[in-house]
Amino acid sequence: MWLKPEEVLLKSALKLWVLERSNRYFVLQRRRGYGEDGGGLAGLLMGTLDAVLDSTSKVAPFRILHQTPDSQIYWSIACGASREEITEHWDWLEHNLMKTLSVFDSNEDVTSFVQGKIRGLIAEEGKGSFIKEEDPEKFREAILKFEKCFGLAEQEKLVTYYSCSYWRGRVPCQGWLYLSTNFLSFYSFLLGAEIKLVISWDEISKLEKTSNVILTESIHVCSRGEDHYFSMFLHINETFLLMEQLANYAVRRLFDKETFESDLVLHDPLQITKRGLENRAHSEQFSAFFRLPKEETLKEVHECFLWVPFYHFNTLGKMCISENYICFASQDGSLCSIIIPLREVIAVEKADPANKGISISTKGKRAFRFTEVKDFEHLVAKLRIRSGTTSSPHHTASTEVATTSNSDNLADYYEGPLMAGQKGSSTTVSTEALMTVFHPQDADNLDSKMLKEKMKEQSWNILFVECGRGVSMFRTKKTRDLVLRGIPETLRGELWLLFSGAVNDMATNPGYYTELVEKSLGTCTLATDEIERDLRRSLPEHPAFQSDTGISALRRVLTAYAYRNPKIGYCQAMNILTSVLLLYAKEEEAFWLLVAVCERMLPDYFNRRIIGALVDQAVFEELIRDHLSQLTDYMTDMTFFSSVSLSWFLTLFISVLPIESAVSVVDCFFYDGIKAILQLGLAVLDYNMDKLLTCKDDAEAVTVLNRFFDSVTNKDSPLPQAVQQASNLNDTKSYHPKVDITDLIRESNEKYGDIRYEDVESMRCRNRLYVIQTLEVTTKQNVLRVVSQDVKFNPSDLEELYELFKKEHFLSCYWSANSPVLRHHDPSLPYLDQYRIDCQQFRVLYHLLSPWAHCANRDSLALWTFRLLDENSDCLINFKEFVSALDVMYNGSFTDKLKLLFKLHIPPAFTEVESLSPSKGDDLSKEELIHFSQLNVSSPVDSQEADALKRSPEKAGKEKIDIQAYLKQWQDELLKKEENIKDLPRMNQFQFIQLSKTLYNLFHGDPEEELLYWAIATVTSLLLKMEEVGRRLQSPISPAKSPASAAESGTDSQSTPKKDSAPQQTERRSVQSPRRDDHEWSFAFEQILASLLNEPALVRFFEKPLDIKAKVENAKTSQLKVRTRV
Repeated sequence: MWLKPEEVLLKSALKLWVLERSNRYFVLQRRRGYGEDGGGLAGLLMGTLDAVLDSTSKVAPFRILHQTPDSQIYWSIACGASREEITEHWDWLEHNLMKTLSVFDSNEDVTSFVQGKIRGLIAEEGKGSFIKEEDPEKFREAILKFEKCFGLAEQEKLVTYYSCSYWRGRVPCQGWLYLSTNFLSFYSFLLGAEIKLVISWDEISKLEKTSNVILTESIHVCSRGEDHYFSMFLHINETFLLMEQLANYAVRRLFDKETFESDLVLHDPLQITKRGLENRAHSEQFSAFFRLPKEETLKEVHECFLWVPFYHFNTLGKMCISENYICFASQDGSLCSIIIPLREVIAVEKADPANKGISISTKGKRAFRFTEVKDFEHLVAKLRIRSGTTSSPHHTASTEVATTSNSDNLADYYEGPLMAGQKGSSTTVSTEALMTVFHPQDADNLDSKMLKEKMKEQSWNILFVECGRGVSMFRTKKTRDLVLRGIPETLRGELWLLFSGAVNDMATNPGYYTELVEKSLGTCTLATDEIERDLRRSLPEHPAFQSDTGISALRRVLTAYAYRNPKIGYCQAMNILTSVLLLYAKEEEAFWLLVAVCERMLPDYFNRRIIGALVDQAVFEELIRDHLSQLTDYMTDMTFFSSVSLSWFLTLFISVLPIESAVSVVDCFFYDGIKAILQLGLAVLDYNMDKLLTCKDDAEAVTVLNRFFDSVTNKDSPLPQAVQQASNLNDTKSYHPKVDITDLIRESNEKYGDIRYEDVESMRCRNRLYVIQTLEVTTKQNVLRVVSQDVKFNPSDLEELYELFKKEHFLSCYWSANSPVLRHHDPSLPYLDQYRIDCQQFRVLYHLLSPWAHCANRDSLALWTFRLLDENSDCLINFKEFVSALDVMYNGSFTDKLKLLFKLHIPPAFTEVESLSPSKGDDLSKEELIHFSQLNVSSPVDSQEADALKRSPEKAGKEKIDIQAYLKQWQDELLKKEENIKDLPRMNQFQFIQLSKTLYNLFHGDPEEELLYWAIATVTSLLLKMEEVGRRLQSPISPAKSPASAAESGTDSQSTPKKDSAPQQTERRSVQSPRRDDHEWSFAFEQILASLLNEPALVRFFEKPLDIKAKVENAKTSQLKVRTRV
């Protein structure tokens, strides 16, 4: 490759390089230790230096220098990995530059011209590559070494690379770690020992930072049960963050395509960069921490001070700015944070220029003052543009007053956008929370519970006066303390909306819910059927859901959400959660709360595979091991905790706790997120530790926990006694001492409050890989269990074949932004159909695994085999179909193998093929292969979807499951009998000739090749004579036609095409064989079988035992290289 010209002092390099060629202006050198003089000690040392040191020499062992006469300074202009590559560059220089350089008068002009020419060549090369102009030279060299070392496809995008050590046992190997879009790769060359490691991100089940006595800090990667350790990073946190991002990207792209397809940022793998991934990680953390819409992107971060008026001091923290929000979080222990939507900002001013101050005024008569802001003048200008405000002296003067003033009217602090979503609301939408309708508070009732409730309200009112009310209120330690004590009934809906961030969604989408309700009402889908079934199972003990008012509101919210997000639709547990939301929030508010929970706070919880819930259960198990080691030592099987806690996470404890206690848990959840549920789960297990340690089995442990939940009360709840009694029907039977939910929540915070939000998110990310791989293992086990009943491969070989099949599916997704195969992967399908391959992928696997892949016409055989397996003509086959063909080739009897070959040479499998390029012989291009595989499909484009529906009745438009179709499918499978050889159609003369050619190709290279050729010639001659005699006997009246007349008759019949001839015949690329008449030669399978059985050499060939292990091992090492070439 051409290099950016750099000075080289030749004297210092003479010991490392050997002169190969030279002329007046250029020198070609070879790295000492490479080439003719072999390796030796010099070669080992040089190779080690090249692998470890970050220098140009590490790229290639050859280089070209530019020299000028009488100068000791040389310029490196090219390097090469091989002698051929560097010779090509040398020849170009001699033919294109030598004559031109002779016209220059001075050496400076020569050097300047050469440098300009080389830079031009580099720019020309860069046009067609993925190397961006802004990439530094070092990164360009790293890309070329990455391509040279690993031989991956050109489209594989290198994101970044790091120097590190890879541990082989207890020996560290210094080398280079390359992180690309689809692979983690490592290369090292130390004293003759070369290490190449390539791990695809989708195979990683564990990725974590670890430390031990030997490795102070390292990154642990587990792939396919193998552990790999990398250490000695300069910036290990940065490296680990990028690895996490890339692994998560691959998992979402390959296993969770629905979520991925909606993500435009990562939709094109060729556009991923290190900076882009880092920015994305920071934006996701920012949005999750402040509960902002997922679309928000973090633009700027400024370290500054915020004036806290009620504490009368400045707190240090970070101001985070996105497109639509200004947020602040303090760095000290006071946990002070604010969120300022730009839609609320009415003025942005410079305040106290000496202290670099900024004052931001909002519609709620409030102002926020930030000081010590770097480049504050520029920031003020930008914020004014974004918020659409101008300078206002009035606001500048009244900043302090507005911030600290006390207003008797709390509504002044409560921003209007909370109600903005109600504009234009339809009369069908309820505008009151169900609790206010069914349990209005009696102002005259002053019993002890109501007095405590009033005291709670007064505490919050005082907080509102101090910290403000609405989306821009200060959130402090005092706010958290009040939440832990329980939010008052009258404020619960408002504060849920505020803490969840749903207030922002509702404010920016006025009228959206009403439109959804109008569009979704009356629709009939699978989701709506499930909703109707579960409506009256949602808090049936509560009067609100014993009436049409509550049931109708619940139906509207759930149906509207299913319409908004069909990928989730409706999932069990959503009805229970929504019922509680409707008790305390207005209908539209409940809808936006449901959106916040399903799409932000509990991601991937409510789908078919509930991956999000499984991930959080894995996090919960990890926390149990850390905090309740005594329990894990006794109960070694951690699956118990997963099974018992699933409902805790899916329903936020609503399904196991009485309603008056459960709402206090929901209070904490909306403020602290999943951290609150994890802490409470630990507290529940800790509270019942002694009883759990005496349990003899899981059933007894479940009983202990159920009795505990029945005993949890909320002594301060103002809910009517009727509702509380309904949710505690078993109180009289339970002798468990009562536990107050407020005490339980307080205890969970005191004991486990040190669990940080950042740690939870890190554990979520780490366990997501494990959960996905566990689900994939389950899928594999189910597929293998089904397939193993029908094939003779041993379990280990069958598992290896499955891994190769799945890998081929993924390899087609790696380097294509819109891979059709990626669209075919649907985790909601039955296990067998989750991974399917097309004809091109099948050809690759056929070449790698088939014992017949040495044939000259192997592409035709692969095509015909695929067409035979693709019974439903959707141009895709699953693993069961794929392995059934291999099973016949390796484990079938003589009859089975011959029957397969026979069926490959008759329709529907057989189609005449002819490559467009005669130079390729029998090889077919990808386009030709796909074309031939689609022939005879009634409607190649339009009917594929319908065919897929036939294949899987549950996919019928995501609507009702067609039970009848399922029953018919199962019945057909049960009644399917073994195919009788007498049922096979006859083979015409042209097809028989093709079969004979295939047999000839199969025998090529066999030790008994000549004997086999003679045998097949004998059989062919015998069959032709038998058919000639049979044809004469069948037509005694008319004289027998000669082969010539038969061909002539065929030509006549072709010239007058029949009306019922299939229209798709015109699609065929090659000239079809003439249409034969009734007297043309044809052969039954029994005839061919009987004839071949008379030849012992043929029988020996087909009954020769074959072992697939060698093919599988070769395929594992060469599959990636083959796909790269494709």
